[in-house]
Parts: sequence; structure tokens; C-alpha cells
Amino acid sequence: MRMQAAVHLVFPPQCLSCDALVTTDFGLCARCWRETPFIAGLTCDCCGMPLPGDDPGHAVQCDDCLAIARPWSRGRAAMLYRDNGRRLVMALKHGDRLDLAKPAAGWLHRVAAPLLAPDTLLAPVPLHWLRMLKRRYNQSALLAGALARRTDLPHCPDLLIRARNTRSQEGRDREGRFANVADAFKVNPKRLWQVQGRPVLLVDDVMTSGATLAACAESCLAAGAARVDVVVLTRVAKDG
Repeated sequence: MRMQAAVHLVFPPQCLSCDALVTTDFGLCARCWRETPFIAGLTCDCCGMPLPGDDPGHAVQCDDCLAIARPWSRGRAAMLYRDNGRRLVMALKHGDRLDLAKPAAGWLHRVAAPLLAPDTLLAPVPLHWLRMLKRRYNQSALLAGALARRTDLPHCPDLLIRARNTRSQEGRDREGRFANVADAFKVNPKRLWQVQGRPVLLVDDVMTSGATLAACAESCLAAGAARVDVVVLTRVAKDG
């Protein structure tokens, strides 16, 4: 405690999103907190999208999840992909802000807690090895690892393999997104023993259509997973 206090005297804690001083490490200042669209209240049980109204006391789903058969069981999202939520994801994904994984794990844990069982296996959505060479790290693996440490649950960073280097999902409509990732993932043959008969929690940074997570979930279920749930740091919401 004394060492930490001394460090804070020399290097006062700063906001994760700006240079403002804050009282604790890995915190947001008041302004950035207001600009961060954390998800709370009634949400879709399948994808984490916020919904209007009060909690009816049973699971509800958004229009998209009623229209699309999701291969996973339940899903949660910590924040919406806009304003400071988008800035934080972009900083983690493209800005080498690996330090964001630790506080993000706390935000993920807040929403993912109902999905976690003692034997849940945490696994990230994988990058293709060519993209990994370019980026040097997988932001989803950082999130999954930090969440595993926080929850003391097993983490398998290479459970899934991206079998082909899919093109970016940006600019594609829903059908195009699902077609782009069809058969793109498989369970690592060396990890089959870890997935069979147990629940899996897939971790990713952003969910838009859910196509990537669906492809990953289908691979886990085909390999014998008892159940697959998903949690994402941010959820893209439709305008209007």
C-alpha cells in the first residue's frame, strides 16, 4: 500500500480514455464515464442488446434474435459500440492499448456473471495467423485471458483456429457477413479434449450481425461442447 501510494505521488492515476486525473488506477474520469454507453437494464438474453421496458421476470429477445437462429444459448455485451465505447475498442484493437484489457475484464465480468459455471471454458474469437503477424496480438484473446484471471476460470486461447483468412466484415450486409465467415473456423484438434462435454464462453471485442460468433459457436458445438454462450465488450446497435 505504501509503495502504491508513493507511485501515485510520482505518477498520479489518469483516466483510461483521456489525460484527466482520477482517484484510482484503471478508472474513467466523470466526463468519459458519461460518454461511455454501458449497457444496463433489460437486455436481449441472446445478444445483450438493450431493450425498452422493465424486466418481465423471464428471458426476452430482440427482433434480430427472434428472426435469426443463433447457435449459442445466451449472450451479453458490456457497452454499445459508439461514443467512448467505440474509442476504447479502437484503442485496444489498433492503438496498442493492451492496458485496457484489465479494466475491460471487469466490465465483461459484470454482464457475463450469469453465464459462468465452475467448469466454463473461456475462449477468444481467433485471428488468422497472417493478421496476427501484422497486428502482433489478438485483442479478443487479451480480453478472454483477463476475464479468466478475474474469474479464476480456465482459458484456452487457441481453442479455435481461423482456417482461412477472411476479408474484413466492414461494409457488408448481414447476408454478406454470414457468407464471408462460413466454414472459416474449426476447433484446434489438439484441444478437442478440452471442449467436449463442457460449457464454452466465447469472448470478442465487437458484435455486429453475430456472424463471426455464430461460426465459432457452431464449430464448438460440432466438436462436442455442452453449450456455448458469448460475451462481447461492445454491441453495435441499429440506428433509430
